[in-house]
Amino acid sequence: MVQLFSFLLKSTKSPARAHFRSNFLDTLRLTLRGGHGGNGLPRYGGVGGQGGCVYFVAKEGLTLRKVAQGLRDKRVVASSGEDSSKMSIFGRRGIDQRIEVPVGVQVYDEQHKLLADLNEHDATCIVAGGGTGGCAGNNFIGRPGDNRTVSLDLKLIADVGLVGFPNAGKSTLLKAISNAKPKIAAYPFTTIRPQIGTIEYSDLRSISVADLPGLIEGAHANFGMGHKFLKHIERTRLLLFMVDIFGFQLSPRHPHRDCLTNIYALNKELELYDPTLLEKPCVLLLNKMDKEGAKEILTRLKPSITNLDSGLAECPEEVRPKRVLKFKHILPISAKNSARITQVKKQLRETLDDVAAEHSVADGEMIKEQLQQRVGVIGPKIT
Repeated sequence: MVQLFSFLLKSTKSPARAHFRSNFLDTLRLTLRGGHGGNGLPRYGGVGGQGGCVYFVAKEGLTLRKVAQGLRDKRVVASSGEDSSKMSIFGRRGIDQRIEVPVGVQVYDEQHKLLADLNEHDATCIVAGGGTGGCAGNNFIGRPGDNRTVSLDLKLIADVGLVGFPNAGKSTLLKAISNAKPKIAAYPFTTIRPQIGTIEYSDLRSISVADLPGLIEGAHANFGMGHKFLKHIERTRLLLFMVDIFGFQLSPRHPHRDCLTNIYALNKELELYDPTLLEKPCVLLLNKMDKEGAKEILTRLKPSITNLDSGLAECPEEVRPKRVLKFKHILPISAKNSARITQVKKQLRETLDDVAAEHSVADGEMIKEQLQQRVGVIGPKIT
């Protein structure tokens, strides 16, 4: 009877749909332990070898999924140091354990304290140190290595971050301007994991674009996996906002909000999550301009969209931000119109170049002055 029940129970279980089995992993938990220090030899004053350490190295082209596949049990232990002996007064050091991780990983301990931020290629950090070897200072008894559990938190590094509510057309745009192949459908929440696409230009210039799953109200408080998605725009150089010119309604229980109110709502979510995100340069795309009635809506709302401060008084209080975004450019587009897509690609490139120029020092005299301040009176005289 038990066997029959087990068979019937198995037969009712259907495999998860393919698009729910995510290949994207942005958080990984590992248990790490440094090697134990070797014991000393009191008779001859011998010193035990230090235990090996566990350290991370950031590498391009890696994913946390590959890291997890290489560490099946999620535990890494470095080898112990060698004990001192008559043949080897100084014990050999234990072998270190090297773990390669993707660029953009932040390492946190169990108290969620930041241990390292590996945002450059070949950046390294020691996470679990090895124990000291036995010597006169510790009665020739080797000490245990560090034992800790850490969390690897991956934040995507991209030039442009796509931000918007569900069904705004972000995935359609990403597919049109880049080499990415996101899922596209006529219903919201088709993007359930971040997607990275690359815009290729004829002169071999390339720009990376991150398409994040659609936000919902309350994302700043982690509703709808808000923190899991919002964290990925922290390291982008440019924010690309995309809204539906006809507005958006999350569900029949939620009110329908027009295009302008949705811009304020996105503004509010970023402000509540991290106010410094509002300082990033941003561009606004008004999508679905190919549909009937879109031009009339744009004509009516354009003055308020151009100057968001002017419409704050009429904005609903629950989505009213304290500080409004300043868009460098506002582009009415249709994600299905190739001519408009070409314009978007050109504008993104020009905006990123302008941002880079603002942060670069072009004045030779200023460079000379900075060098003089660094060298001071000790170094050679700069003429």
